[in-house]
Amino acid sequence: MEKKTAILVVDDDPGHRTMLRTLLSGWGYAVTEADDGAAAIEKVQHQAFDLVLMDIRMIKISGLQALTEIKAFNPSIPVIIMTAFSSVETAVEALKSGAYDYLTKPLDFDELRLTMERAMEHLHLKEENRLLRESLGTRFDRRNLIGRSQAMVRLLETVAQVSPTEATVLITGESGTGKEMIAGAIHFNSPRKEAPFVKINCAAITETLLESELFGHEKGAFTGAYKRKEGRFLQAHRGTLFLDEVSEMSSAMQVKLLRVLQEREFIRVGGEEVIRVDVRVIAATNKDLLREIEIGRFREDLYYRLNVVTLVLPPLRQRREDIPLLAQHFLRAFSEKNRKKMKGFTPQAMDQLLKHEWPGNVRELMNAVERGVVLTRTEYLDTADLPLLAQDAAKLFSRETLSGDLPLDEVEKATILNAMEITGGNKSEAARRLGITRKTLHAKLKKYGMPS
Repeated sequence: MEKKTAILVVDDDPGHRTMLRTLLSGWGYAVTEADDGAAAIEKVQHQAFDLVLMDIRMIKISGLQALTEIKAFNPSIPVIIMTAFSSVETAVEALKSGAYDYLTKPLDFDELRLTMERAMEHLHLKEENRLLRESLGTRFDRRNLIGRSQAMVRLLETVAQVSPTEATVLITGESGTGKEMIAGAIHFNSPRKEAPFVKINCAAITETLLESELFGHEKGAFTGAYKRKEGRFLQAHRGTLFLDEVSEMSSAMQVKLLRVLQEREFIRVGGEEVIRVDVRVIAATNKDLLREIEIGRFREDLYYRLNVVTLVLPPLRQRREDIPLLAQHFLRAFSEKNRKKMKGFTPQAMDQLLKHEWPGNVRELMNAVERGVVLTRTEYLDTADLPLLAQDAAKLFSRETLSGDLPLDEVEKATILNAMEITGGNKSEAARRLGITRKTLHAKLKKYGMPS
């Protein structure tokens, strides 16, 4: 089952649109029409297209303005501009704005067909991350933090302000939003950057071991303490200590942490010597600490000691304009790591990346791209290479299908059709996703009169 290539034709001349629809449909394309740039922008935001063929002169919103908006939303979509005014200046302006190519009216149909085929064979994603400059040699450099959304721009501005100071910082945000990256960026852009950046996940260590990990212990302090151990606070002397998931500390540990933050001194487990340290503390949590205080799970005095400056990391679903930048960044990184020559994402895949809710945030996106790079056999990642996108489509399909009264056979048939469409007709992959054998799938296809 081969899915037709989706083309959006944008032209305010109804006669020219009709001619193009007839022509492109005859070439095997699925054609959608828009009579103005504003309508084109709206359609691209709600429907996935493989290519846009757009006139440059329109009454409400010009083709150039619509081109800018479309490329800002989904930079993967190739846009071919048409105009009756053969102007070099206009052509240069269109290409600078991201157009794939430029054709003059009346169109040469052979040239149009070749240009469209070339555009879909050589999809390109531009390097759009203008916030990235040359790294200082560490992945935590603030300039390596990717984002052009207003939320990320404001966050990075605050990071730039707080980094040179000695202020304690509290970073909040959902899991996978990049709290450790922000903590590292603060350290490596501070006067402490030559000293250690020490990390500890408070949720990953039991209460009894956490005290030893933070403050160290003396030989014989407890069973298994065969020698003296230096804790993370001492390891981070004159540097920065990052306390991840600080909300998971027990009440007893919160008291001890508060004392260290106030006095800048501690005693090893089983010891008597008071040890003074010079450490900047950055803490992070994915919980609402004010709510934790209300229910008695977090100390209010510790909260205010940690909360000198608060940085709130927005979830990925609230900064969707950063998704193309992040996705392309991960694609390059994992292509190099796995010795593959990946060129980008298909417009369909990028459209779905933009629409996915990303409950796991940047970490989920990174893992999805890595899996796609490892398993794909093509140069462009498509929806079939990104199973979570197929799951989104399946969930939506299931809600729509089951909202009415349908016989079980009809639901099964529709589900199989959906699986075949998602996988591009790959029966083995469709069978795997349906949880049945290929033989069973063949039988079902035959039963419902579908090509097997």
